[in-house]
Amino acid sequence: MEPMSTRWWTIATLGLLGLSVAAFVAAPLALPASYDWVEHTTSESGAQGLEGAWLARLGFVLFGLAVLAVAGRMAHRWGQRATALHRVFGVCMIGAAAFSSRSWESNVRYDTTEDFLHSVVATVMGFAFAFGVLAVALVGRERGGRPRLLDGIAVAATVVLPIAMTVDEPRAGLFQRLMFAIAYAWYARETLAVGHPRSWGEPARPLAEDWRSAGHERGR
Repeated sequence: MEPMSTRWWTIATLGLLGLSVAAFVAAPLALPASYDWVEHTTSESGAQGLEGAWLARLGFVLFGLAVLAVAGRMAHRWGQRATALHRVFGVCMIGAAAFSSRSWESNVRYDTTEDFLHSVVATVMGFAFAFGVLAVALVGRERGGRPRLLDGIAVAATVVLPIAMTVDEPRAGLFQRLMFAIAYAWYARETLAVGHPRSWGEPARPLAEDWRSAGHERGR
């Protein structure tokens, strides 16, 4: 990939991630006053029957598109299994926008099938991210790379934070947003690593062929 195209791809992908974050941050402002971002989840901010829910749904779609873009560019480093898992995560993120959950307000009518489908894609999404990060970390170790702190934090978060959401429901929204923040950070790091191979924690020797190829492309 040429340096200029890599630079613009990185800017565009980080832009998608940034716009997604902005959509989720702004979403509560478009919802009824009863919505509490500390208690209520991002899924509820995009719930059925709410006029302002489109903003959170947009956040899901943008995040999913960004993840699919990263997975496409990092496939040669991540490996087939890890790439597939992250693609599942991206598709499920978009699916979370297509199938909305029920509202936190009991008087709002909702479709039970759509609510169920949202729960399914949300569950699959969580497992795909956890195993996807773990798969990437294992590929890095197999190639002699250094352990990366953010990988460990991300995997631990997928276990600890869902438990915290169940145990402390009044802060479920806060815990889920923390989990999203870690996921955003992880994918942002991988986005930046596209143009900087050594930042991925890989030794130069196992991937020397890749770097020689990249140098050859730039020399054309």
